[in-house]
Amino acid sequence: MTSTAQSSKAGARDAPPDHLSHVIFIAAAAAMGGFLFGYDSAVINGAVEAIRDRYDIGSTALAQVIAVALIGCAVGAATAGRIADRIGRIRCMQIAAVLFIASAVGSALPFALYDLAFWRVVGGFAIGMASVIGPAYIAEVAPPAYRGRLGSFQQAAIVIGIAISQLVNWGILNAAEGDQRGELLGLEAWQIMLGVMVVPAVLYGLLTFAIPESPRFLISVGRNERAREVLTEVEGEGVDPDARVAEIESAMNREHDSTFRDLLGGSFLFKPIVWVGIGLSVFQQFVGINVAFYYSATLWQSVGVDPTASFFYSFTTSIINIVGTVIAMIFVDRIGRKPLALIGSVGMVLGLALEAWAFSFDLVDGRLPATQGWVALIAAHVFVLFFALSWGVVVWVMLGEMFPNRLRAAALGVAASAQWIANWAITASFPSLAEWNLSLTYVIYTVFAALSIPFVLKFVKETKGKALEEMG
Repeated sequence: MTSTAQSSKAGARDAPPDHLSHVIFIAAAAAMGGFLFGYDSAVINGAVEAIRDRYDIGSTALAQVIAVALIGCAVGAATAGRIADRIGRIRCMQIAAVLFIASAVGSALPFALYDLAFWRVVGGFAIGMASVIGPAYIAEVAPPAYRGRLGSFQQAAIVIGIAISQLVNWGILNAAEGDQRGELLGLEAWQIMLGVMVVPAVLYGLLTFAIPESPRFLISVGRNERAREVLTEVEGEGVDPDARVAEIESAMNREHDSTFRDLLGGSFLFKPIVWVGIGLSVFQQFVGINVAFYYSATLWQSVGVDPTASFFYSFTTSIINIVGTVIAMIFVDRIGRKPLALIGSVGMVLGLALEAWAFSFDLVDGRLPATQGWVALIAAHVFVLFFALSWGVVVWVMLGEMFPNRLRAAALGVAASAQWIANWAITASFPSLAEWNLSLTYVIYTVFAALSIPFVLKFVKETKGKALEEMG
């Protein structure tokens, strides 16, 4: 191919699609799975104390009900790729939508604690599927020149979903006059909180009928003519659909399906690069970030904040999470992944250490002293901000970039599984640890945040500006 032809091809690729707004709609519709991922993950925050009271259970049993969804998440994430390859990306999204709807209805109308736990697992399975299929679909459909920006829709949708769930919980609690078990529409307030998710879940399902199947999947099942139509639809008339189909077919033929066996090597079971990926995933969770989204309302109530105010603080924390995510999206390609991770680690150490200090004081009339109360509140927001502008985004970016092509799929699967397991460990242990010693619990999270600094400095390599083929 001549340089003129190559330049012409690159120019066509970089030109905006004929209907950019339609392409944005397609990516946003797919990212609704991310919205539900965030919403379903965090909405339980509003029901924790009501579930404890309704079923008269201790901290250990309560933690298992909250954390059991993560088992479904792990299974859903592990199986989504194969399901999508067999029946298509759109059908996979539709299955996830049905599971989200079933989980919302079942969680709102449980007849026993084990029934609630079952529907939590169903919702977790849907979360796991959405966490895999959304980014994959957007990457396959988005025009090359817009792939990075459209791909960020998934993470943005997750943090918006978290924030909206907290806002909805706060509104419902106000309608129930501050009582999580107060009656609304013939149900208790916490049941309404969990049931409201049926609305975005139905919307997600409907949107899947308005967006096209991935060209990559269409080509894999021999529907090349439809693939050409979709490529023209999303990449514009200036792109040669026949050439693009041939390019995708060639890339698919060159790909190596990585297996678990490919990851083995060295004296510690896995290859060193796989352990780095596992380390990134574990540190991301062991700083206790999901305590801020699963238990924040309970946490603030335990130190004397009234329920309505505690729900409002949960919402403001979610807004900070969005702000931090936007900052990360702006700077991750400018200053690099590794510097951003280090900045975040330092900020998290500061926030967590201040929380540990504040919670070390005895309660006065059921509340923290005024100074310590304000320090705890501000420090919690500082912690979430620094997590969101660093590890919340950087880890996922690096996991998608750092592995060699021959290992990427299998290594990413192992790292993601490690993340769900670490998430479960923190989620299941927090209620019991908090009852034992809330301050020392935050000291533990502070130690992990501090340890992440030498880990990044010694083991993590910068991936900014490198082609995926350069990873070794």
